[in-house]
Amino acid sequence: MVEVKEAVPENEEPISRSREANWPAVLFFIHIHLLSLYGLWLLIFEVKLLTLLFFFTLTSVAILGMTTGAHRLWAHGAYKASTGLRVTLMLFQTLAGVGSIYDWVQYHRLHHAHFATEDDPYDYNKGFVYAHFLTRLRKLSPQQEKLKSAIDMSDLENDSIVMFQKKAYWFLYAILFALLPLNAPLEYWDDTVLSSVFVVGFLRYLIVLHASWLIDSAISVWGLRPGEKSPPDSNTVFILTKTFWPHYHYLVPYDYKSGEYGTYDCGCSSAFIRVWAALGLATNLQTVETHTIQKALADAARTQKDLKTCIDEAVVNQKLPEEHYLKRG
Repeated sequence: MVEVKEAVPENEEPISRSREANWPAVLFFIHIHLLSLYGLWLLIFEVKLLTLLFFFTLTSVAILGMTTGAHRLWAHGAYKASTGLRVTLMLFQTLAGVGSIYDWVQYHRLHHAHFATEDDPYDYNKGFVYAHFLTRLRKLSPQQEKLKSAIDMSDLENDSIVMFQKKAYWFLYAILFALLPLNAPLEYWDDTVLSSVFVVGFLRYLIVLHASWLIDSAISVWGLRPGEKSPPDSNTVFILTKTFWPHYHYLVPYDYKSGEYGTYDCGCSSAFIRVWAALGLATNLQTVETHTIQKALADAARTQKDLKTCIDEAVVNQKLPEEHYLKRG
């Protein structure tokens, strides 16, 4: 990707790209990680079976709310969902505790718009530790704040469910993320306060946080390393074979089959979207067929246009078969 720098008028000083430490976040994440260690010990040795099942259920639906909801549905429009499904995914995403759908999507779109540049808050060129964790300990630079404010969010602003969650987020967070989950083991199957707080509270939060962060940093784990090619004489292997998922995802972010954790056309999130489509809850599932990719590659070679532009143009004229989501591949 070519980095495009904004021209700065002679009478205007350049906007700073330096990022200050976010000390409240530093202290918060240190405590979450340390307290979760005790939660892990309790999970292994002390919690009741129902608490264990409750822990895994809450964790799973929160991650599902992030992958199929915040990421594929709202950030990239990979499919359309019925009102009931959107409400459900909004509630699931609230259980993740990573901020409102609106705010998370705005950050993620900033990441895509300036992918692998100095303005990308999750720049994988700086390594996995930075993209996954260290960047969370810093505020955005003034330049990044300016770019974030310019991100088009009109589709979410017209979504009443997203905007309701944005306005009522901290109330929903307190009830759905904290109060009800922490109370359930105490109220319904008489587990201990320690198990409830440290396992259902801190440990669950830690796992969901890292699963959510991995959506932005996955390319550092499953993608090619910066400057690497495979095979070494081709830049388009991940387009032809849809391997090295993250690279394909940054060219075709609206493909509903692109998994968040190194997969394509498989995984729980893609399976759930297919089930929802079969039930009529999800429609207009977006994907790119092999012959469409081939046409886009031919157009890019012939016209010297950007490959992403050629893919987007080819997708507009693509005719997907009815119930294509029932077919793998």
